[in-house]
Amino acid sequence: MNPLSTIYGGVVRTRNAFYDRNLIRCRQLQGPVVSVGNLSAGGSGKTPFVLLLGDLLEARGIRFDILSRGYGRKSKGVRLVDPAGLPQEFGDEPLLLARKLQTPVIVGEDRYQAGRFAESKFGPQLHLLDDGFQHRALARNFDIVLVTPQDSSDQLLPGGRLREPLSSLRRADAVVLASGAAADSFPLEGKTVWRVRRGIVPTNIPPQPIVFCGIARPQNFVLQLRAANIEPVGQAFYRDHHAYGEKDIRELLDLKQRSQAGGFVTTEKDAVNLGGYLSALEPLAVVPVKMELQDAANAVDTMLQKIAERRRPA
Repeated sequence: MNPLSTIYGGVVRTRNAFYDRNLIRCRQLQGPVVSVGNLSAGGSGKTPFVLLLGDLLEARGIRFDILSRGYGRKSKGVRLVDPAGLPQEFGDEPLLLARKLQTPVIVGEDRYQAGRFAESKFGPQLHLLDDGFQHRALARNFDIVLVTPQDSSDQLLPGGRLREPLSSLRRADAVVLASGAAADSFPLEGKTVWRVRRGIVPTNIPPQPIVFCGIARPQNFVLQLRAANIEPVGQAFYRDHHAYGEKDIRELLDLKQRSQAGGFVTTEKDAVNLGGYLSALEPLAVVPVKMELQDAANAVDTMLQKIAERRRPA
Protein backbone atom coordinates (compact mmCIF):
# COMPACT_ATOMS: atom_id res chain seq x y z
CA MET A 1 0.00 0.00 0.00
CA ASN A 2 1.08 3.56 -0.67
CA PRO A 3 2.70 4.95 2.53
CA LEU A 4 0.57 8.09 2.25
CA SER A 5 -2.54 5.88 2.06
CA THR A 6 -1.44 4.22 5.30
CA ILE A 7 -1.13 7.62 7.00
CA TYR A 8 -4.47 8.74 5.56
CA GLY A 9 -6.11 5.52 6.78
CA GLY A 10 -4.78 6.08 10.30
CA VAL A 11 -6.27 9.59 10.37
CA VAL A 12 -9.65 8.31 9.11
CA ARG A 13 -9.78 5.47 11.65
CA THR A 14 -8.86 7.82 14.51
CA ARG A 15 -11.53 10.32 13.51
CA ASN A 16 -14.16 7.59 13.22
CA ALA A 17 -13.17 6.18 16.61
CA PHE A 18 -13.73 9.60 18.22
CA TYR A 19 -17.26 9.68 16.79
CA ASP A 20 -17.96 6.03 17.63
CA ARG A 21 -17.01 6.63 21.28
CA ASN A 22 -18.91 9.95 21.43
CA LEU A 23 -15.67 11.83 22.08
CA ILE A 24 -16.88 14.09 19.26
CA ARG A 25 -20.59 14.82 19.44
CA CYS A 26 -22.92 14.80 16.45
CA ARG A 27 -25.48 17.58 16.12
CA GLN A 28 -29.12 16.67 15.59
CA LEU A 29 -31.83 18.27 13.49
CA GLN A 30 -35.52 18.16 14.40
CA GLY A 31 -36.47 16.24 11.26
CA PRO A 32 -35.12 12.78 10.40
CA VAL A 33 -31.94 12.58 8.33
CA VAL A 34 -31.25 9.97 5.63
CA SER A 35 -27.67 10.00 4.38
CA VAL A 36 -26.73 8.85 0.88
CA GLY A 37 -23.00 8.38 0.45
CA ASN A 38 -20.22 6.10 -0.72
CA LEU A 39 -16.72 4.91 0.08
CA SER A 40 -14.91 6.22 -2.99
CA ALA A 41 -14.18 9.64 -4.43
CA GLY A 42 -16.92 9.99 -7.02
CA GLY A 43 -18.40 7.80 -9.71
CA SER A 44 -20.65 5.51 -7.66
CA GLY A 45 -23.96 7.03 -8.74
CA LYS A 46 -24.93 9.03 -5.64
CA THR A 47 -26.78 11.72 -7.57
CA PRO A 48 -28.87 9.27 -9.66
CA PHE A 49 -29.66 7.40 -6.44
CA VAL A 50 -30.77 10.59 -4.66
CA LEU A 51 -32.99 11.32 -7.67
CA LEU A 52 -34.41 7.80 -7.48
CA LEU A 53 -35.02 8.00 -3.72
CA GLY A 54 -36.54 11.45 -4.15
CA ASP A 55 -38.97 10.11 -6.76
CA LEU A 56 -39.95 7.27 -4.42
CA LEU A 57 -40.59 9.67 -1.54
CA GLU A 58 -42.54 12.06 -3.76
CA ALA A 59 -44.71 9.17 -4.95
CA ARG A 60 -45.67 8.50 -1.32
CA GLY A 61 -46.40 12.15 -0.61
CA ILE A 62 -43.52 12.43 1.88
CA ARG A 63 -42.17 15.96 2.17
CA PHE A 64 -38.40 16.25 2.18
CA ASP A 65 -35.49 18.50 1.32
CA ILE A 66 -31.92 17.82 0.22
CA LEU A 67 -28.84 19.05 2.07
CA SER A 68 -25.62 19.26 0.04
CA ARG A 69 -22.19 20.77 0.41
CA GLY A 70 -22.44 22.23 -3.08
CA TYR A 71 -19.08 20.98 -4.34
CA GLY A 72 -17.43 23.29 -6.88
CA ARG A 73 -19.49 26.39 -6.15
CA LYS A 74 -17.81 29.75 -5.67
CA SER A 75 -20.37 31.07 -3.20
CA LYS A 76 -20.12 30.62 0.57
CA GLY A 77 -22.54 29.92 3.38
CA VAL A 78 -26.02 28.42 3.37
CA ARG A 79 -28.09 29.02 0.25
CA LEU A 80 -31.39 27.77 -1.15
CA VAL A 81 -30.74 26.49 -4.66
CA ASP A 82 -32.53 28.39 -7.40
CA PRO A 83 -33.25 25.91 -10.24
CA ALA A 84 -32.67 28.75 -12.70
CA GLY A 85 -29.29 29.57 -11.15
CA LEU A 86 -25.73 28.77 -12.15
CA PRO A 87 -23.39 25.97 -11.04
CA GLN A 88 -20.93 28.62 -9.84
CA GLU A 89 -23.56 29.67 -7.30
CA PHE A 90 -24.76 26.28 -6.10
CA GLY A 91 -22.68 23.45 -7.60
CA ASP A 92 -23.65 21.31 -10.59
CA GLU A 93 -25.16 18.33 -8.78
CA PRO A 94 -27.37 20.35 -6.36
CA LEU A 95 -28.58 22.35 -9.36
CA LEU A 96 -29.41 19.15 -11.24
CA LEU A 97 -31.30 17.80 -8.20
CA ALA A 98 -33.26 21.05 -7.83
CA ARG A 99 -34.24 21.00 -11.50
CA LYS A 100 -35.38 17.39 -11.53
CA LEU A 101 -37.11 17.08 -8.15
CA GLN A 102 -39.97 19.22 -6.86
CA THR A 103 -38.28 19.79 -3.52
CA PRO A 104 -36.00 22.34 -1.84
CA VAL A 105 -32.25 21.82 -2.16
CA ILE A 106 -30.03 23.67 0.31
CA VAL A 107 -26.26 23.95 0.04
CA GLY A 108 -23.86 24.75 2.85
CA GLU A 109 -20.39 23.79 4.02
CA ASP A 110 -21.97 23.08 7.41
CA ARG A 111 -24.81 20.64 6.72
CA TYR A 112 -26.25 21.16 10.22
CA GLN A 113 -26.66 24.88 9.54
CA ALA A 114 -28.11 24.02 6.12
CA GLY A 115 -30.62 21.77 7.88
CA ARG A 116 -31.46 24.45 10.43
CA PHE A 117 -32.12 26.87 7.57
CA ALA A 118 -34.33 24.29 5.85
CA GLU A 119 -36.34 23.69 9.03
CA SER A 120 -36.83 27.40 9.66
CA LYS A 121 -38.15 27.82 6.11
CA PHE A 122 -39.99 24.55 5.41
CA GLY A 123 -40.48 22.90 8.82
CA PRO A 124 -38.82 19.79 10.31
CA GLN A 125 -39.41 17.47 7.36
CA LEU A 126 -37.22 14.57 6.22
CA HIS A 127 -33.72 15.60 5.11
CA LEU A 128 -31.76 13.73 2.43
CA LEU A 129 -28.08 14.28 3.17
CA ASP A 130 -26.27 14.14 -0.18
CA ASP A 131 -22.75 12.64 -0.04
CA GLY A 132 -23.09 12.32 3.71
CA PHE A 133 -21.35 9.11 4.78
CA GLN A 134 -18.13 10.90 5.81
CA HIS A 135 -19.99 13.96 7.19
CA ARG A 136 -20.34 12.55 10.68
CA ALA A 137 -20.80 15.91 12.38
CA LEU A 138 -24.52 15.64 11.52
CA ALA A 139 -26.47 12.82 13.16
CA ARG A 140 -28.51 10.67 10.82
CA ASN A 141 -31.36 8.19 11.29
CA PHE A 142 -30.54 5.99 8.30
CA ASP A 143 -27.24 5.56 6.46
CA ILE A 144 -27.22 4.41 2.81
CA VAL A 145 -23.86 3.62 1.19
CA LEU A 146 -23.29 2.83 -2.49
CA VAL A 147 -20.43 0.54 -3.48
CA THR A 148 -19.03 -0.32 -6.91
CA PRO A 149 -16.99 -3.35 -8.09
CA GLN A 150 -13.82 -1.21 -8.09
CA ASP A 151 -14.23 -0.40 -4.37
CA SER A 152 -13.63 -3.99 -3.27
CA SER A 153 -9.99 -4.01 -4.45
CA ASP A 154 -9.13 -0.30 -4.30
CA GLN A 155 -6.71 1.51 -1.98
CA LEU A 156 -7.30 4.44 0.30
CA LEU A 157 -6.53 7.95 -0.92
CA PRO A 158 -4.17 9.14 -2.30
CA GLY A 159 -2.95 5.79 -3.63
CA GLY A 160 -6.49 4.87 -4.69
CA ARG A 161 -9.98 6.36 -4.62
CA LEU A 162 -11.29 5.08 -1.28
CA ARG A 163 -12.18 7.71 1.30
CA GLU A 164 -12.68 5.05 3.97
CA PRO A 165 -11.73 1.40 4.40
CA LEU A 166 -14.28 -1.32 3.61
CA SER A 167 -14.64 -1.97 7.34
CA SER A 168 -16.51 1.34 7.62
CA LEU A 169 -19.50 -0.35 6.00
CA ARG A 170 -20.40 -1.56 9.49
CA ARG A 171 -21.90 1.93 10.06
CA ALA A 172 -24.26 1.54 7.10
CA ASP A 173 -27.92 0.63 7.48
CA ALA A 174 -28.27 -0.27 3.81
CA VAL A 175 -25.50 -1.06 1.34
CA VAL A 176 -26.40 -0.47 -2.31
CA LEU A 177 -24.65 -2.72 -4.82
CA ALA A 178 -24.14 -0.42 -7.82
CA SER A 179 -22.61 -1.01 -11.27
CA GLY A 180 -22.75 -4.79 -10.86
CA ALA A 181 -20.97 -4.95 -7.49
CA ALA A 182 -21.08 -8.42 -5.91
CA ALA A 183 -22.20 -8.89 -2.30
CA ASP A 184 -19.49 -11.46 -1.55
CA SER A 185 -16.77 -8.88 -2.34
CA PHE A 186 -17.67 -6.80 0.73
CA PRO A 187 -18.02 -7.36 4.50
CA LEU A 188 -21.85 -7.28 4.55
CA GLU A 189 -22.74 -9.84 7.20
CA GLY A 190 -26.02 -8.80 8.82
CA LYS A 191 -26.42 -5.81 6.52
CA THR A 192 -29.49 -4.83 4.52
CA VAL A 193 -28.43 -5.10 0.88
CA TRP A 194 -30.14 -3.22 -1.93
CA ARG A 195 -29.45 -3.78 -5.61
CA VAL A 196 -29.77 -1.12 -8.27
CA ARG A 197 -29.61 -1.19 -12.02
CA ARG A 198 -28.16 1.87 -13.68
CA GLY A 199 -28.62 2.71 -17.32
CA ILE A 200 -29.00 5.56 -19.74
CA VAL A 201 -32.02 6.81 -21.67
CA PRO A 202 -30.60 7.88 -25.06
CA THR A 203 -32.96 9.78 -27.38
CA ASN A 204 -32.41 11.89 -30.50
CA ILE A 205 -28.73 10.93 -30.72
CA PRO A 206 -27.01 12.66 -33.68
CA PRO A 207 -25.37 10.36 -36.25
CA GLN A 208 -21.71 9.54 -35.58
CA PRO A 209 -21.54 11.72 -32.46
CA ILE A 210 -18.68 13.12 -30.40
CA VAL A 211 -19.04 12.07 -26.76
CA PHE A 212 -17.73 14.47 -24.12
CA CYS A 213 -18.14 14.69 -20.37
CA GLY A 214 -16.61 15.85 -17.11
CA ILE A 215 -17.56 13.07 -14.69
CA ALA A 216 -15.67 10.77 -12.33
CA ARG A 217 -15.66 7.66 -14.55
CA PRO A 218 -16.16 8.79 -18.16
CA GLN A 219 -15.38 5.40 -19.67
CA ASN A 220 -18.49 3.99 -17.98
CA PHE A 221 -20.60 6.49 -19.93
CA VAL A 222 -18.92 5.46 -23.18
CA LEU A 223 -19.55 1.78 -22.40
CA GLN A 224 -23.22 2.54 -21.73
CA LEU A 225 -23.49 4.34 -25.07
CA ARG A 226 -21.91 1.40 -26.89
CA ALA A 227 -24.26 -1.00 -25.11
CA ALA A 228 -27.08 1.09 -26.60
CA ASN A 229 -25.50 0.68 -30.07
CA ILE A 230 -24.19 4.24 -30.13
CA GLU A 231 -20.60 4.31 -31.40
CA PRO A 232 -18.90 7.71 -30.95
CA VAL A 233 -16.42 8.82 -33.62
CA GLY A 234 -14.53 10.96 -31.14
CA GLN A 235 -14.35 11.74 -27.45
CA ALA A 236 -13.22 14.47 -25.06
CA PHE A 237 -12.99 13.94 -21.32
CA TYR A 238 -12.62 16.62 -18.64
CA ARG A 239 -12.16 16.60 -14.88
CA ASP A 240 -15.19 15.85 -12.75
CA HIS A 241 -17.40 18.96 -12.29
CA HIS A 242 -15.61 20.73 -15.17
CA ALA A 243 -16.86 24.27 -15.82
CA TYR A 244 -16.91 24.77 -19.58
CA GLY A 245 -15.54 27.91 -21.21
CA GLU A 246 -15.18 29.36 -24.70
CA LYS A 247 -11.89 27.54 -25.29
CA ASP A 248 -13.56 24.19 -24.61
CA ILE A 249 -16.37 24.97 -27.04
CA ARG A 250 -13.93 25.93 -29.79
CA GLU A 251 -11.96 22.72 -29.25
CA LEU A 252 -15.12 20.59 -29.31
CA LEU A 253 -16.35 22.21 -32.51
CA ASP A 254 -12.92 21.69 -34.07
CA LEU A 255 -13.00 18.02 -33.00
CA LYS A 256 -16.44 17.67 -34.57
CA GLN A 257 -15.21 19.10 -37.86
CA ARG A 258 -12.07 16.93 -37.94
CA SER A 259 -14.05 13.80 -37.08
CA GLN A 260 -16.88 14.62 -39.51
CA ALA A 261 -19.27 14.01 -36.64
CA GLY A 262 -22.98 14.65 -36.86
CA GLY A 263 -23.23 16.23 -33.39
CA PHE A 264 -22.51 15.72 -29.72
CA VAL A 265 -23.70 13.58 -26.82
CA THR A 266 -23.11 14.32 -23.12
CA THR A 267 -24.53 13.84 -19.61
CA GLU A 268 -27.10 15.85 -17.68
CA LYS A 269 -24.44 17.05 -15.26
CA ASP A 270 -22.37 18.37 -18.14
CA ALA A 271 -25.43 20.12 -19.56
CA VAL A 272 -25.71 22.00 -16.26
CA ASN A 273 -22.03 22.99 -16.47
CA LEU A 274 -22.35 24.09 -20.10
CA GLY A 275 -24.95 26.70 -19.20
CA GLY A 276 -25.31 29.22 -22.03
CA TYR A 277 -22.93 27.26 -24.27
CA LEU A 278 -25.47 24.49 -24.84
CA SER A 279 -26.87 26.00 -28.01
CA ALA A 280 -23.38 26.43 -29.52
CA LEU A 281 -23.00 22.64 -29.68
CA GLU A 282 -26.26 21.75 -31.41
CA PRO A 283 -27.17 19.15 -32.42
CA LEU A 284 -26.48 17.96 -28.88
CA ALA A 285 -28.13 15.01 -27.11
CA VAL A 286 -28.22 15.21 -23.31
CA VAL A 287 -28.52 11.66 -21.99
CA PRO A 288 -30.22 11.10 -18.61
CA VAL A 289 -29.04 8.37 -16.25
CA LYS A 290 -31.85 6.18 -14.95
CA MET A 291 -31.45 4.11 -11.80
CA GLU A 292 -33.87 1.39 -10.70
CA LEU A 293 -34.00 -0.10 -7.20
CA GLN A 294 -34.90 -3.76 -6.91
CA ASP A 295 -37.98 -4.28 -4.70
CA ALA A 296 -38.18 -0.51 -4.17
CA ALA A 297 -41.41 -0.50 -2.15
CA ASN A 298 -40.01 -2.91 0.44
CA ALA A 299 -36.72 -0.99 0.60
CA VAL A 300 -38.49 2.30 1.34
CA ASP A 301 -40.74 0.58 3.90
CA THR A 302 -37.64 -0.78 5.65
CA MET A 303 -36.03 2.66 5.72
CA LEU A 304 -39.13 4.44 7.06
CA GLN A 305 -39.73 1.75 9.70
CA LYS A 306 -36.13 1.99 10.94
CA ILE A 307 -36.38 5.78 11.11
CA ALA A 308 -39.62 5.57 13.10
CA GLU A 309 -38.08 3.09 15.55
CA ARG A 310 -35.05 5.28 16.16
CA ARG A 311 -37.13 8.40 16.70
CA ARG A 312 -39.57 6.73 19.09
CA PRO A 313 -39.22 8.07 22.65
CA ALA A 314 -37.48 5.64 24.97
